[in-house]
Amino acid sequence: METTPEYYSDPSFTVFQVPSWRAYCYKFLSVQVWGGLPSTLQRKLSAWYARIYTKSFSKYLIKPYLWLNYKDKTYLQKFDPPLGKANFESFQDFFTREFKSIPHNQEPAVWPCEGLLCEAGKVGEIKKSTVKYDSRYIDTIFGLQAQVIPKAHYFTNVFLHNKNYHRIHTPIDGTITRIQHIPGDLIVLRPWIYKQNPSLPAFRNERYNIDIKDSDGETWYLSIVGGPAVGTIELHPEVCIGSEVKKLDELALFYLGSTCCMASPEAPRYHSKNTFVEVGTAY
Repeated sequence: METTPEYYSDPSFTVFQVPSWRAYCYKFLSVQVWGGLPSTLQRKLSAWYARIYTKSFSKYLIKPYLWLNYKDKTYLQKFDPPLGKANFESFQDFFTREFKSIPHNQEPAVWPCEGLLCEAGKVGEIKKSTVKYDSRYIDTIFGLQAQVIPKAHYFTNVFLHNKNYHRIHTPIDGTITRIQHIPGDLIVLRPWIYKQNPSLPAFRNERYNIDIKDSDGETWYLSIVGGPAVGTIELHPEVCIGSEVKKLDELALFYLGSTCCMASPEAPRYHSKNTFVEVGTAY
């Protein structure tokens, strides 16, 4: 398989082999216990927890976090603090870090985010999922009726670990044709605790769905999914229906934890399930 260049990330990532009994326990706590709470309460508790990382004392977590989680000891030099700040004033500033320079790639389609590709396959070949006793197609993730997305489209789900860069970019040049917000739950995102259904959280969690039509008239469907401790999913101010976007324009950012799903008219050429993808590398 042809390799693609690594740009700004530190691509070391462990796919945890959680024993089935432990995965079952984690899933029970996430879906039945935490997921049984009202969605509004989940969001309030998550926002309260996330506020800890906006406090000035939390900036002292950044250095040990870098030491523990990144092999590249110059990693942070590749990024700037958000909002034009001169320094990282909190851990949240580190979490919402910005590229000093956006990656460049001549390919027409690129990955919109950084993380672990935890599920991939043709839309028409992926089994339905049971969510709160309802059977749902992949289309549900994107807020659409069953089988609206062409079966030949390719579905991908990228899990963004806490250590990953948490901004979502445009995978192609095109026009935004739809934006939809689904409130939903905030159950745990980690795919290894769901075993045969790593995309389960994307079916029921809070998310923003964005459709982009490319120059060939094909639609690329993106779903930006939140999880516990996500106080906010924030769309970029220039993202609106009808706006023209260029490849790697910023679409959204997360305040702690996330997943990005996509249904595209073509399959990724260089990546398969349980491999690491990076913003700006060839799709």
